[in-house]
Amino acid sequence: MKLIVGITGGSGVIYGIKFLEALFKLNIESHLIMSEWGEKTIRIETNFTIKYVKSLASVNYDPHNMASEISSGSFISDGMVIVPCSMKTLSSIANGYDDNLISRAADVCLKETRRLVIVPRETPLSRIHLHNMLRLDKAGAVLLPAMPGFYHKPKTVDDLVNHIVGKVLDQFRISNNVFRRWAQSIDRTD
Repeated sequence: MKLIVGITGGSGVIYGIKFLEALFKLNIESHLIMSEWGEKTIRIETNFTIKYVKSLASVNYDPHNMASEISSGSFISDGMVIVPCSMKTLSSIANGYDDNLISRAADVCLKETRRLVIVPRETPLSRIHLHNMLRLDKAGAVLLPAMPGFYHKPKTVDDLVNHIVGKVLDQFRISNNVFRRWAQSIDRTD
């Protein structure tokens, strides 16, 4: 399996880092693009270094290099996830404005009918955000907002983050036990 991973400047970069860690542990080939604001947000929100995050990926790309192999439909992948996805990037993809390698690679996934999973991070949502999300849904993207469930009785922030990471892995049919599933969480004594 070969996945493209985009990390943008939306709050919640920990989701992207934990997703990369999961792919690394599962020995899945990952092609990472981090926007400049994705890197800045990693520095602001976490104690991880950019070097560490990049070390989790099989291949790293400059977000401005539109000549990268992943900007072409001839690059075969199993799809792409953008986690987290800022509203700027979401708008760029929804409106076909390929202004950087993240939005271009996402556009390629859509045009080649490959799975594109977008994990938007914004609250509250404006009508413009919702309109852009609807456009992406109609174009074939999967919108998986960073809205963790609570049926698994999370005890830590990692439990909440891992719930979303597991849900993204599920979208690519990647077997995982990153989070407790519904059947594992309910009390069967009722």
